[in-house]
Amino acid sequence: MAVDLSNTLVVGISSSALFDLREAERVFEERGIRAYREYMLGQENSPLLPGTGFALVRALLDLNRHGPHLVEVVVMSRNSAETGVRIMNAVRAHGLPISRFAFTGGEPLSPYAEAFGLDLFLSTSERDVQKVVDGAVCAAARLYDPPAGYEPPSNQVRFAFDGDAVLFAEDSEVVYKTEGLRAFHAAEDASRAVPLSAGPFAAFLRKLARLKEGLPEGAEYSPVRIAVVTARNAPAAERVITTLRAWDVYVDEAFFLGGLRKDKVVAAFRPHIFFDDQDIHVQPASGVVPAGRVPYRTGSPLQEVRPLEEPPDLVPLSRSPADARAK
Repeated sequence: MAVDLSNTLVVGISSSALFDLREAERVFEERGIRAYREYMLGQENSPLLPGTGFALVRALLDLNRHGPHLVEVVVMSRNSAETGVRIMNAVRAHGLPISRFAFTGGEPLSPYAEAFGLDLFLSTSERDVQKVVDGAVCAAARLYDPPAGYEPPSNQVRFAFDGDAVLFAEDSEVVYKTEGLRAFHAAEDASRAVPLSAGPFAAFLRKLARLKEGLPEGAEYSPVRIAVVTARNAPAAERVITTLRAWDVYVDEAFFLGGLRKDKVVAAFRPHIFFDDQDIHVQPASGVVPAGRVPYRTGSPLQEVRPLEEPPDLVPLSRSPADARAK
């Protein structure tokens, strides 16, 4: 009998994003596949430390206490079934209620994103994530190394999303990077009543919002908490609210930074994961919270263009946006 996942949030995560497999990866890179196989078999019952996505997966699976099949997690790995036993043992040892696995024996994971009905794919592999992004199968992000000693809230699962080129389409970002901040603000102000087009994480956000609203506590007091953290500020901020209203999405917190650093804001929010499209934001954020970069699709104008002026997030607090434009 076919399984209906239409009302289930389905997250696929690579084994190297769920657990810290950096030592095993070093064995593979330095000594080859045979040494790697021997290493994994020899370490089959050795514990694995949590990876960047571990706390997120644990918190998401905990939502199933509110009802059956709210969240499904699929562990995906390039290991063979034989070397994958270590991964399954680690899942069991950590008490994660995961029943679905994909072991591809060295083949790419990306073709299986659609096969498993994923809403979100998380991996440490740039190549696998890029293929999922190019195929527009689901939301996807490349996770960075975990921050040392970070503990997110235990009573909620918290998501922090960038706006343009993540939740929203890249059109406005292209205007900013090619025509500058003044043109960007003028265009966004003129379109403040027009919803932005959907970006790569829009469908995931909508499904997450539906899950959130269906929980017993309701949207305002839900164990799911959502924040938008964007470099936009007035007059470009209102269009974000217009868009979220049009999508019927309730977000708990929204930050329109216009000059402030994102890493400090997301550190204060304490998310289980933060998604952004630019390494200049993801890299510092990944030092304080779990973070993932959302790659641009192959052929996107954003792969080529460079900003004409300093991004708002990099403007020193001692200078106003007008000062930055005059530089």
